[in-house]
Amino acid sequence: MGNLNRSLALSAFLLLLLVSPTQPEVITLTPETFSDKVKEKDTAWFVKFCVPWCKHCKNLGTLWEDLGKAMEGQDEIEVGEVDCGASKSVCSKVDIHSYPTFKVFYEGEEVAKYQGKRDVDSLKAFVLEEAEKAEKAAAEKENDSDIDKEL
Repeated sequence: MGNLNRSLALSAFLLLLLVSPTQPEVITLTPETFSDKVKEKDTAWFVKFCVPWCKHCKNLGTLWEDLGKAMEGQDEIEVGEVDCGASKSVCSKVDIHSYPTFKVFYEGEEVAKYQGKRDVDSLKAFVLEEAEKAEKAAAEKENDSDIDKEL
């Protein structure tokens, strides 16, 4: 009976490994990774900037992780976070002066700052809209560049 229980437990564990996502829904960005990640082609990054001691950041609870889960399957949108206590250089580079701050980046450029309601639906609607706008603007810029080359 003991071997059967161990086999079942091992099987359950292996099954969990198989169905668990291989990449976290919210990606922690650091001074070493931030620039490369937000410059990814055709990808919008919605990034939360916080510090551990901020009561407003603490009050967010699991909101950012919930947003990350809600955004799963959106191939061109990533959800990230930066700990400004540990990554001061990143936060200073992108002009963070209050916490929490939420910004959307597209191909390395800041395209929007979120200042709306703090719920998953509002955040998701905002980033979907801003990502679409940024994608269209990038496509237009690329088309203009192609036209200039032809002339």
